[in-house]
Amino acid sequence: MNYDLKTINEYTNKINIMEVCGTHTVAISKFGFRSAFNKNINLISGPGCPVCVTPQYYIDYIYDLSLNKEIIICTYGDMIRVPGRTPDRTLEGARALGANVKMVYSIMDSLNIAVENPDKKIVFLAVGFETTTAHTAVAIKEAEAGNIKNFYVLSMHKLVEPVMRTLLENKELQIHGFLCPGHVAAILGQDGFMFLNEYKSIGVIAGFEAQDIINAVGTIIDMKKNGETGVKNCYSRLVSKEGNKVALNLINEVFHAETDYWRGIGPIKDSSLKLKDKYKKYDIERIYPVDRSHVNNSTGCQCGEVLIGKIKPDQCRLFKKVCSPENPVGPCMVSSEGSCGAYYKYF
Repeated sequence: MNYDLKTINEYTNKINIMEVCGTHTVAISKFGFRSAFNKNINLISGPGCPVCVTPQYYIDYIYDLSLNKEIIICTYGDMIRVPGRTPDRTLEGARALGANVKMVYSIMDSLNIAVENPDKKIVFLAVGFETTTAHTAVAIKEAEAGNIKNFYVLSMHKLVEPVMRTLLENKELQIHGFLCPGHVAAILGQDGFMFLNEYKSIGVIAGFEAQDIINAVGTIIDMKKNGETGVKNCYSRLVSKEGNKVALNLINEVFHAETDYWRGIGPIKDSSLKLKDKYKKYDIERIYPVDRSHVNNSTGCQCGEVLIGKIKPDQCRLFKKVCSPENPVGPCMVSSEGSCGAYYKYF
């Protein structure tokens, strides 16, 4: 069913709808939906930006790792300017000190760099939810098949279900429904979000065009009005009920779940993906262990509160004052999927 703004804005009760996808965060801001919907329809940006939820200790670890002359860091662009416990501890800063940091567009580029530099340890910074985890699994399998011994991964991959459960169990947030991430749902399928039934919550899988988002919000509102719970799929042109079984099997073969820290949220059980013993030789943490003692951000950045929807980005005391895309204090302003960056640009 296609909805329109007029119909949606006739809804007069308060409803809190959270998106847990960085691409949705940017699209919602770009299309102006935060002001187009009436004030009762509260669109909340959740922890959908994988760079933003990466804990500070990983950023510090990556910075220190990059200064090792034996190592070449390969990363997507979003990680280049994320600051650690001090503003200068970024990969951009490390590169200015002589670190060998290469921006890549695919993890496969990292494999090629490993082949071309057999005397170096090539470390790919693996960030993302289930969508990019499948790519990392393929690369690990390729390294195994090609006997590439100098290729390593720092797995900071996260799982969507554990964090959504954590958000639902935080009664202070009062989330009435979720815009479920379309890209992740392409891997997990509609079945991957059926756990929402346990919480009598609402989830609607949404695409990224303006009409996709309008339809998903309209569906959530109608479900709320009718007392319905459960999961509906408004992105059936890409998302199936079962998901991508090939990708899921690859992820399950290469990775296992562990408890790890999420910036702004804390430790979440079985929410992070690490390499299984069979593939542990590709894990850079096996050679250089991570110091997980530094988890707090002392810069005054309120990114953690933004990530769980406790405050809006423009309610952060640093927003547009100290923190801007030119001078980012926290990851939510750095990443192309960060809610602070999206607010700064579009709102």
